[in-house]
Amino acid sequence: MAKSLIIVESPTKAKTITKYLGRGYTVMASVGHVKDLPTSKLGVDLENDFEPQYVTIKGKSKVLAEIKKKAEDADKVFLAPDPDREGEAIAWHIAQELNGKAKKRKKDGKVFRVLFNEITESAIKRALQSPGEIDMKLVNAQQARRVLDRIVGYQGSQLLWNKVRRGLSMGRVQSVAVRLICEREAEREAFRPEEYWSITALLAGANPPSFDAKLHSINGEEASIENGEQAARIVQAVDGKTFVVESIERREKKRNPVAPFITSRLQQEAARKLHFSPKKTMTLAQQLYEGVEIGTEGPTGLITYMRTDSPRISNEAMAEARDVIQARFGADYLPATPNVYKTSKAAQEAHEAVRPTSAARDPESIRQYLEPDQYNLYKLIWNRFIASQMVPAILDVTRIDSTPVGTKDKYIFRSTGTVVKFPGHTAVYMEGVDKEAPTHKPKADQEAEDDNERQLPTLSEGEHLRLVAQEGQTVPGLTSKQHFTQPPPRYNEALLIKELEEKGIGRPSTYAAIISTIQDRKYVEKIEGRLVPTETGKTVNDFLLKGFPELINVDFTSHLEEQLDEVEEGTKPWVDAVRDFYNPFTREMERAKTIPGPKDTVEPPTDIPCEKCGRMMEIKWGRNGKFLACPGYKADPPCKNTQNFEKLPDGTIKIVPKQELTTDQKCEKCGSPMVVKSGRFGKFIACSAYPECKTTKPLALGVKCPQPGCGGDLVQKRTRKGRSFYACSRYPQCEFALWDRPVAKSCPTCQAPFLIEKVSKQAGRSVQCRNEDCGYREAG
Repeated sequence: MAKSLIIVESPTKAKTITKYLGRGYTVMASVGHVKDLPTSKLGVDLENDFEPQYVTIKGKSKVLAEIKKKAEDADKVFLAPDPDREGEAIAWHIAQELNGKAKKRKKDGKVFRVLFNEITESAIKRALQSPGEIDMKLVNAQQARRVLDRIVGYQGSQLLWNKVRRGLSMGRVQSVAVRLICEREAEREAFRPEEYWSITALLAGANPPSFDAKLHSINGEEASIENGEQAARIVQAVDGKTFVVESIERREKKRNPVAPFITSRLQQEAARKLHFSPKKTMTLAQQLYEGVEIGTEGPTGLITYMRTDSPRISNEAMAEARDVIQARFGADYLPATPNVYKTSKAAQEAHEAVRPTSAARDPESIRQYLEPDQYNLYKLIWNRFIASQMVPAILDVTRIDSTPVGTKDKYIFRSTGTVVKFPGHTAVYMEGVDKEAPTHKPKADQEAEDDNERQLPTLSEGEHLRLVAQEGQTVPGLTSKQHFTQPPPRYNEALLIKELEEKGIGRPSTYAAIISTIQDRKYVEKIEGRLVPTETGKTVNDFLLKGFPELINVDFTSHLEEQLDEVEEGTKPWVDAVRDFYNPFTREMERAKTIPGPKDTVEPPTDIPCEKCGRMMEIKWGRNGKFLACPGYKADPPCKNTQNFEKLPDGTIKIVPKQELTTDQKCEKCGSPMVVKSGRFGKFIACSAYPECKTTKPLALGVKCPQPGCGGDLVQKRTRKGRSFYACSRYPQCEFALWDRPVAKSCPTCQAPFLIEKVSKQAGRSVQCRNEDCGYREAG
């Protein structure tokens, strides 16, 4: 029997595909990339058309050797990594290894590229029947991005180490994202709120219920009430008056369904509705795509490929969705012809929209086999897809204008109500919307938007209405309320993705990595669900704006993305795209070297005395930003006093008390609460009764010990010589230890329980899998 070898990048995908194929196929996993640029040097020949110097990733030699051995015995080799740029690069590197050892196979054409847009039996067999070749346009696009990111990350990070602080890293796209967040923060700091007032009347006619009406206009002009005195005069003029219905406008409104998910919309909706980070969304989507154990079905791919910018769906999927709608909701919910959605001009349209592989597999039928987060994401995708093929919702929108009788000025009070006449697609799915605080005085119509989903009483034009008193109202039936315009909101992850997409920064497959990286680098932190720049982020952004104004310019970055898309389309050589970036980058790099950074700037002593020795405190720069330090730290005896501070708008310095977070732990010696403190080696737990009680403990890192049955937590410790390492809190019962700092994130490739952090002067900070055979790494 002829033997065929299929190579994918994920063990989970390999397991799912094996289920669908017969004994004539062997499925192996490369476990991600097998080759990459070296970590110890630049790895790009700048003098020879940016030629990349790929090396086998540490730990992947054994995987490659096994693939080569199996390939020697196979009649055909199918390269089937994910159908995107990264997958194409993986396939290309494996093909190079195979063809380098077996030139006959290359001549005979026995190495093929196949694309699995969904992991289902029909899709896999259909792809194997019509294999193709590696798409070098995609390979070159990936190669260009990798080379660009390495040049910026390698050379730019070294500059930041010299100018700002060791351990920092610079990214081509991430730096622009940090700039957007810093600029939004600057807008908020510069914002000055404006006062405005609203007036609401509670009215009742012949038929219940009573209803609110907001002041909309005065003498034909939009109502603009700037202070309480104006509001009081209007309330006094209207108090006790009878109202009359001046006009009633009724209209039918359609609310159309929205398209099935593309990658960016999936990340935004998962953030809004499920509070998932983009990275978590993509990790879960990858699991659903590669296959989940579904009872007697075994490993089953549940969704199509999750990296796409096209809302297109196949005719087969469209027909299946219509069958489901007909059976579950009836003919009234089914449009006469299938709904087709337009694709943006920038979309590559390489894949379908993100949808279930089978519309008939509803979320509830497989809920018992999914983890809660997997179920919630699958339900979101399934609902959106089914709703996209349903009819619009029909709404009855009513607008009523009423005016008080006998006033000197003509006041129009407006009420708006909406009644769902036919739910249509909203019976399955309602799109989420981020509501932002106004930065201006909203129009009355906008203020009434929150009242839209309500039913108004049956009224007629000319009908008289009365003010209805409510408990607590100063003036019966009338309420005046003070408001202030709010600063522009900080970005949450959904809003930042939307902004990146609109400005053409990055691409759908990169948004999750961008947002994850800027948080991992401590340039941005999430506070109450919003992204806030850290002191480090602001300092790095300020320096990059001075040194690299073109590099982190939004328009420049967007134009570069268009050039990289041209590489993918085959209309621009990848070397030209890299050179178009490298030349201005080199100029800005030379200029940036001459610009003083925080390390070059000597801050003068402040006028704030040290509370311990009386010396005037100095501003220093540390791993968490600027702080006040006593200059007597080298004295004998030394004074090591430090303080947090903030600069006020007038330039004065304000001491910020150090906040100690109380834990739920009690001191083992005295019973006092334990608190979180910060020392020269990071955070630790100490007794709150210090200095009477000097008990301390290491702080758990949020990572469980991987030893089977241990149950301990990994904590930071120090050797006798002061070197940090990480060990189990249950020592000496458990002796597990490692040098690299553990990161509380599971590996998206091999599902290892945690990743580790690596820092080098050449590559900056990176997070990677501890399993060398896996090779997963988030490049710095």
